[in-house]
Amino acid sequence: MDERIGAVSSPLGSQLRPVAACPAGDICAVARLTSAETGDTLSSPEDPRLVPPWELPVPQLPVAVEAASRGDEDRLATALTRLVAEDPTVRLERRPETGQLLLWCVGEAHAEVLLERLRTRHGVTVTTVPVRVPLVETLAGPARVTARHVKQSGGHGQYAVVVVEGEPGPPGSGIVFEQRIVGGTVPSQFHGSVEKGIRMQAQRGISGDRTVVDVHVTLVDGKAHSVDSSDAAFQAAGALALRELAAEAGTQVLEPWCEVAVRVPGEYVGPVMSDLSSRRARVTGTEADPDRDRTTVRAEVPEVELLGYPGALRSITHGTGAFDRRPLGHEPAPASLSIPA
Repeated sequence: MDERIGAVSSPLGSQLRPVAACPAGDICAVARLTSAETGDTLSSPEDPRLVPPWELPVPQLPVAVEAASRGDEDRLATALTRLVAEDPTVRLERRPETGQLLLWCVGEAHAEVLLERLRTRHGVTVTTVPVRVPLVETLAGPARVTARHVKQSGGHGQYAVVVVEGEPGPPGSGIVFEQRIVGGTVPSQFHGSVEKGIRMQAQRGISGDRTVVDVHVTLVDGKAHSVDSSDAAFQAAGALALRELAAEAGTQVLEPWCEVAVRVPGEYVGPVMSDLSSRRARVTGTEADPDRDRTTVRAEVPEVELLGYPGALRSITHGTGAFDRRPLGHEPAPASLSIPA
């Protein structure tokens, strides 16, 4: 990309002193760049150069933010986009399951600096709210139901009857649909309609707004009408079938889990493992690096238990610990988390 470079200055405290040139190793300031971001290298197009980017910490602390007023809401998206461009240790995420806007930061102090920067530099005031961990649901057991979507109100009606069997699927399997129709009781052109209705209902949820996951549904029988059956009717029957499966078999609330790798000096391994155990974690192993006196503790932890973990780890290890995480899947949630969505 092209940038037009104006005056070059040398910073001294809060003052900027104009300089004719900035040799390698010096610190200088260049104002009014239009597209350059943190980490970019500025060089002459006749003699292009590239400074390799340095390794930056991965943000692990989510902060849910909301605009403080309607006026702030109008400017918030632009301000956050610029904030992310200025600071590569910031990540922005909009969670569709909860509708929350998450600002991922390195730690509490970093979050405070970012919120203050939004207010003073971009003129946007935001408020923080508790981060909601998205819970999902699956069937609690197997069931077989008959779902009837039959309506007649003059003219063409709506007619669709489906018989389905459902059961919880393996973790991470999603919504699996198959059909074992014998004899054409449900014409083949409506099989996809039943599946679409099931998937749409699973996305909308059954109990509140929790998405339904990891369910295996089989279409085994049904009835159709030569005039009143349609794609819409069988979609509605498919959605009703999933609701009735949940009513018959019951549902199980699931919470997301993460796999974490915690890197700490050897002297803090015991306290870190003890703290992880208090967070319902399953420690899966440790790897020692004697040359650096560092140990990596690997564990599986519920995501809700990681909300305040960056600060806790910093306190336990006096600022010497770090961790990474990756999504692991969903597991049954304790009763304390199985609250109405």
